[in-house]
Amino acid sequence: MDQSDPAKPAPGAELRNPFSAVPIEITISVGKARPLIRDLLMLEKNSVLPLDRRVDDAVELYVGERLIARGELEELEGDQNGQLAVRLTEVANLQDGLE
Repeated sequence: MDQSDPAKPAPGAELRNPFSAVPIEITISVGKARPLIRDLLMLEKNSVLPLDRRVDDAVELYVGERLIARGELEELEGDQNGQLAVRLTEVANLQDGLE
């Protein structure tokens, strides 16, 4: 008789899910700018638009409108030298599905 918890998926069940191989887009938010409209209208090439965060502040990862994680930006090395990446520092519990 199987006494496993019916609410808990069997090991490897997520690998059998037909949607597990579907790519999704994750948006990384590094900050927001809130210029006045008059300042926005004066923007041109090489203008600097200050953000509400500092370089060392955490970035936020979103799927759609849902915050799924936070992390730190870092630069990859080796063959991918110069490529930006995110090292996750906090991850939301996604077991309830995405809203």
